[in-house]
Amino acid sequence: MGVKLKKNDLIAQVASHSGLSKADAGKALEAVLDTITSALASGDEVRIIGFGTFSVSNRAATTGRNPRTGDVINIPASKQPKFKAGSPLKHAVNK
Repeated sequence: MGVKLKKNDLIAQVASHSGLSKADAGKALEAVLDTITSALASGDEVRIIGFGTFSVSNRAATTGRNPRTGDVINIPASKQPKFKAGSPLKHAVNK
């Protein structure tokens, strides 16, 4: 298993690849993440060609069991963010 890439590490990588300062790279990353988040919150889908698709799926209400007590509990319906990797990303990971 490889090393986990943290947000600050990602900002440093973006800064070094793009020639931006770390502050500017951080602002750019925040802007991208905020844009994706607000698009998903409004029910839109975000497609980044060559990378993948962010979308929202509706999860129906279900019943489950409390593992401690065994009591039946109701799990409410919710929206879940999803990511589907694009073909170029899949190929890059499987090299």
